[in-house]
Amino acid sequence: MENSDIIAAIATPPGRGGIGVVRVSGKNLSTLARKVIGSTPQARHARLSKFLDERGSIIDQGIALFFPAPHSYTGEDVLELQGHGGPAVMNLVLSSCLFAGARLAQPGEFTLRAFLNNKLDLAQAESVADIIDAGTSEAARCAMRSLQGEFSAAIHILVQALTDLRMLVEASLDFPEEADFLAGADVGSELGKIQMQLEQVFTSARQGSILREGISVVLVGQPNVGKSSLLNQLAGEEAAIVTEVPGTTRDAIRQTIEIEGVPLHLVDTAGLRETEDAVEKIGIARSRTAIERANLVLLLCDSREGATEEDQAILDSLPAGLPVIHVYNKIDLMSGSPRIFHRENRAEGAAEIYLSAKTGAGVELLRRELLEMAGWRSSSGGEGVFMARNRHLQALTDARKHLESARGLTGGNIQLDLLAEELRLAQQALSSITGEFSADDLLGEIFSRFCIGK
Repeated sequence: MENSDIIAAIATPPGRGGIGVVRVSGKNLSTLARKVIGSTPQARHARLSKFLDERGSIIDQGIALFFPAPHSYTGEDVLELQGHGGPAVMNLVLSSCLFAGARLAQPGEFTLRAFLNNKLDLAQAESVADIIDAGTSEAARCAMRSLQGEFSAAIHILVQALTDLRMLVEASLDFPEEADFLAGADVGSELGKIQMQLEQVFTSARQGSILREGISVVLVGQPNVGKSSLLNQLAGEEAAIVTEVPGTTRDAIRQTIEIEGVPLHLVDTAGLRETEDAVEKIGIARSRTAIERANLVLLLCDSREGATEEDQAILDSLPAGLPVIHVYNKIDLMSGSPRIFHRENRAEGAAEIYLSAKTGAGVELLRRELLEMAGWRSSSGGEGVFMARNRHLQALTDARKHLESARGLTGGNIQLDLLAEELRLAQQALSSITGEFSADDLLGEIFSRFCIGK
């Protein structure tokens, strides 16, 4: 894909700042540079320059940096103009670049050009946006590991192993009379090794997905069981109004917290009950919508009463398969101690925690359980974790399925044609992560979500 045009955009966030940056990328920026700053700067040297408008009048003064192709972020000539960060002056500098022959860049177009010019693969390009969007320090570190190529390197190792195995299988198909290319090769064993490597990559990617996306946790229960108090305890601030009056929370209250670098998106809902109050009905309807989108539910009950019929009715109304932690609140009113019990159907996420949202006793038990239910390995500390998106996990899942099917074809008389096809599909799924097999519409969807100037 050829890019003969020159693009420009403001690369710093909107609003006032001490410094603002206008970035320009394209082939042969010498003419544009002469119009905007009077000459072409020496490569990779900061130079104090006057920024000129289309009439040659000075509009700002700052630092000009020139990175000639191919040694630049995009692989093309790149000119960065670092001036004063006021919106008006930045727009004047950008307008001067546009008048000199550039066009306004689309969202993510600088990084798209870096991908198209083989400066980054697709997984690395996506990690650029992930670093910008990272909501926690652990997510930022994880995204940087992906940008440095650790995720891509792990994928390339898997692809190479599949390529080596495919070479033997397809050679046996194409030249059956020439030689037994699979002689001495234990195909099933080789596939087993690849599967083990894939599982390790999948585990790391799943951890990275948790860091990137976070977990949506909804607090449900009858009115006045302490949902808002628990939200405030977890958030560490008065995010919700707490009173003794049932029905105080009329709408869903959202708060994002961080536990060991993992973002948890908490939603405090209106108490679920039958009501004639029109406003409360709307709040309850919104609570139901939040529950449908949740990854995990905290069902709060009053520890003095235990689980009532009303609590069971709420539990029965939850979507099938949605993990639930049963939280028994107000142990401070009955001299109870914080504790946790895991039920037999642990696979469905059934756990009971006794705590006091008022005093905070037992809240740390809940925090640890939330991480465990989310699938986060606390011992990892984020080390070796790859920042992964849903499409990465889906590609890894597809590869797992094809490898499993391939291994099922290795028993007895190996069905070489079917085996070759399953190996090809597994390799194609993995290669889509780094962009070796990517449709144009996928690229458009990925890069359109970037910010302008990146």
